[in-house]
Amino acid sequence: MRNKLKKDLGLFDVFAISTGAMFSSGFFLLPGIASHYTGPSVFLAYLLAGVLILPTMFSIAEISTALPRSGGAYFFLDRSLGPLMGTIGGLGTYFALMLKTAFAIIGIGAYAAIFWEVPTKIVAIVATLFFMALNLVGAKKTSAFQKVFVIFLLIILVGFIADGLFSIFTSDTITDESINKQFTPFFSNGFGGMFTTIGFVFVSYLGLTQIVSVAEEIKNPERNIPLGMILSLVVTGLIYGLGVFIMVTLIEPTAFANELAPAATAAEQLFKWLPDNVGVLLMSVAALAAFASTGNAGLLSASRYPFAMGRDKLFPAILAKIGKKGSPVVAIFLTTALIIVFILLLSEEGIVKLASTFQLLIFIFINFSVIVFRKSKIESYDPGYLSPLYPFMQVVGIIISFILIIYLGWMPVLFTSGIIVIGLLWYHFYSKGKVKREGAIFHWFALLGRHQYDELENELMTILKEKGLREGDPFDETVITSKIKILKDTTNFDKVLNIASDYFCRELDLNKEGVLHKFFQSIPDESVITLPGILVFHAKFKSVTHPSMKIVISKKPIEGTLPSEDYEFKKPIQICAFLINSDENPKQQLRMLSRLLDILEREQIVKTLLKMNSHREIKEFLLQNERFVSIKLLEGTPQDTMIGKQLKDIQLPKDVLVALVERNDKTFTPNGSTVFLKDDVLTILGETKSIAKLYKEYMSYEIDKLDTEETS
Repeated sequence: MRNKLKKDLGLFDVFAISTGAMFSSGFFLLPGIASHYTGPSVFLAYLLAGVLILPTMFSIAEISTALPRSGGAYFFLDRSLGPLMGTIGGLGTYFALMLKTAFAIIGIGAYAAIFWEVPTKIVAIVATLFFMALNLVGAKKTSAFQKVFVIFLLIILVGFIADGLFSIFTSDTITDESINKQFTPFFSNGFGGMFTTIGFVFVSYLGLTQIVSVAEEIKNPERNIPLGMILSLVVTGLIYGLGVFIMVTLIEPTAFANELAPAATAAEQLFKWLPDNVGVLLMSVAALAAFASTGNAGLLSASRYPFAMGRDKLFPAILAKIGKKGSPVVAIFLTTALIIVFILLLSEEGIVKLASTFQLLIFIFINFSVIVFRKSKIESYDPGYLSPLYPFMQVVGIIISFILIIYLGWMPVLFTSGIIVIGLLWYHFYSKGKVKREGAIFHWFALLGRHQYDELENELMTILKEKGLREGDPFDETVITSKIKILKDTTNFDKVLNIASDYFCRELDLNKEGVLHKFFQSIPDESVITLPGILVFHAKFKSVTHPSMKIVISKKPIEGTLPSEDYEFKKPIQICAFLINSDENPKQQLRMLSRLLDILEREQIVKTLLKMNSHREIKEFLLQNERFVSIKLLEGTPQDTMIGKQLKDIQLPKDVLVALVERNDKTFTPNGSTVFLKDDVLTILGETKSIAKLYKEYMSYEIDKLDTEETS
């Protein structure tokens, strides 16, 4: 099984990654250049850009919770629209990231020039080579460093805004007349100039797309991804809007339009309560740290696109080559070379326009991808977060991006069109014969009578298994309440199926023939899954209100055949698991089925279960997580205080539940009046911290006893 990345990134990690990637060139370098197109209203363009990116942010959040995979937007587009669009989208995102990285690295040169007389682009090239060296030895930011960096940056920027607003509205030197002069004319090029500026500064919000590359490592992604992105966007949008407003107010318009370090220039008029030039120094240090962080992370992220596309056979395989330090060496060299070319050949304005145009194009594709995935009706497409107002939100996102691309001018549009043509030609002449997969759009076509690519569902099912259960999925409860039948004598499939169908008839008030029909006649739904030594039957019924499970374990191989010849499986079979859920909650059924399969695919699973004779042991094995503990009530142990007491009289943490009691080889679910007896075995479920506390309180004596015996 493929090693999984640990899910150890929380809400603040998501916020820090997104926010840290946005505060660099967008704040410290871009505002002056952007004011060329709209004048003093540039601060409003930043705020509007933050609002207009919302539809795409919602789409990114939805797909990120459905497909948490490295490769980011490229992976989304490849699996939704197919490898042709994956090639074009991968190239577009690759170029957008490189251009944004180039712009950030130029910022290092611009702010370095404040302290030393050095050529801006020479400093940028040296910085690029330095970041290349860091990437080649496998250096990358840890989450802890990123959080410290973001906290430091936010403190400086909030201080800048607070001091700036205080100075503007309370200082005697800044009058209403001077402010009016600074902000007149408000729209220097009308509404057309405002739209151009909005498209121009869109690059400032590209940090939101960085989340997709770490989605697999985020805890509780259904909550933390959308909430983290929204918090990041709100904080970033406010700081952009207020910070640029202060710059416009303090810097003379003509000088502002040609300023490559506007934040430092504005800081010269602020922080009067600090020693001379300390304010400028703080802003410059913050800017250099932001540019360096974005430049290094940008080169790292961008180099992963040719690496991922090389691994998927869309690019030459050499780009997927890993060096001794674990880095994609060839991809890093290629990315570094292209970034240096952009720094040398393009102006700062040209770099931003191209980066924004490429990214707006990708935003169009991402919004369309959500529509495709929803229309494809693939059950294993299971986002933990659904974009609001579908499909209106996605259509609006597509229209907004299209309009802004037009306003950015013909040159970036032509250049972007050239990248699309290159992508088409590359796919046709190089990749087409090497790639056999298709995207979810073919499943949409299948509903209209066209063919589909079945392997995509298998891949999404694999992703579903790796994501695991969602908070609230009653898998543990279903295992606890499941019924297990252990057969010691020779049996056949007819008897096994009768045992299961009779149980569901009693438990769920279902018709026996209807149960068997669901299991064997729904061929397209693949209602029987074959594993070595195991058959897993699953079905959905409208009348069912809660999931139910039956497990039959035969000590001897099950004889006979299944009632349908369409099911082929390799004998011997000794375990049959049956899972039924509501027809109204198909996604939950898939998640629970995936969890069950993940357990039943473990090595030596059949031998392990066949050795067990206790229903409690079997259920605990199926639970097998950190949320339960098994305690035997023995005299002379800490838990002997429970003996002879009713469950309702025992003091346990509020977030735990005594789910099972095993007594005299029989297992049952207790109630408040159940009196515990000597040698009872309790299975207790609950939150991880409380379970760990119970384990330490009631079970640590066994470890101490073993240690004493080993010592003696």
